[in-house]
Amino acid sequence: MILVTGGAGFIGANFVLDWLNASDEAIVNVDKLTYAGNLGTLKSLRDDPRHLFVRADICDRVALDALFAEHKPRAVLNFAAESHVDRSIHGPADFVQTNVVGTFTLLEAARSYWSALSDADKVSFRFLQVSTDEVFGSLDAADAPFSETSTFAPNSPYSATKAGSDHLVRAYQHTYRLPTLTTNCSNNYGPYQFPEKLIPLMIANALGGKPLPVYGDGQNVRDWLYVVDHCSAIREVLARGVPGETYNVGGWNEKKNLDVVQTLCDVLDTLRPKAAGSYREQITYVSDRPGHDRRYAIDARKLERELGWKPAETFETGLAKTVRWYLGHQDWVDEVSSGEYRKWVETNYSQRA
Repeated sequence: MILVTGGAGFIGANFVLDWLNASDEAIVNVDKLTYAGNLGTLKSLRDDPRHLFVRADICDRVALDALFAEHKPRAVLNFAAESHVDRSIHGPADFVQTNVVGTFTLLEAARSYWSALSDADKVSFRFLQVSTDEVFGSLDAADAPFSETSTFAPNSPYSATKAGSDHLVRAYQHTYRLPTLTTNCSNNYGPYQFPEKLIPLMIANALGGKPLPVYGDGQNVRDWLYVVDHCSAIREVLARGVPGETYNVGGWNEKKNLDVVQTLCDVLDTLRPKAAGSYREQITYVSDRPGHDRRYAIDARKLERELGWKPAETFETGLAKTVRWYLGHQDWVDEVSSGEYRKWVETNYSQRA
């Protein structure tokens, strides 16, 4: 049995589905079900005895202690996080609460449970923290990619709170010897991503005939990682990673934001052509995000060298799979695009006209 937090969100739900597709080991899936958590993503597991969903907040120590006592997991994987930079600018308090206080509470519950295990079970137990490359800050064009030894230099409330949670995980390993692992990933994309993020937002707006808003000059660079590749990396780190170590997970796909949007338009022109013209005609430039990091890039050689992992998808193959998925799952998009979501989009982008 493993315990997964945030398992109804984008990356967490993909991991749950991927895990149960490849393994019979059961999952206890804990999620608060905020705006980005969606049980519809997990509907294929509704009658699967290997999957137990529990609606709970990782800040709730009583609920966590009860889950550990009842289910006795051999590992905890912490996907639970507030993760959207723009939302963190408008409302940082939620990010401090979930990402810092929540991770602290989960670590305390895990430490209490782990301390009571037999010596053999203590050795095999793992606490895996799923984090982001944004904790490292921003790179210039000529800078080397982020490595596991790069200095933390977060520039948004989101990345600052993720850096804080990573530091807590490191401290619990060093001080208490809790067997922890940390992964720092680059920008994920793929099925079931909430449509406020770049790629699903652009797909939805393109199909809806709306502007495709590109921040600033569109030259900000990100490394793109297909979410199924990310899930396979996490499985490898959980299985064979060395406690106390961190592992960068990247797709080796550095792309400028404008190039991502233009490539996406080209894919849609092929798969769902407009009556006339190209989706590129809907691209528009809006004012930039405050403190927008210029470039992220991940050096994932440690993960390949030590655990033999490398991504299976290129950006082009992963993007084509992603677009096809969204075209075939409009019902899922409609379900998550609630009034609250639409209100958020209007609030965020009306300020960037």
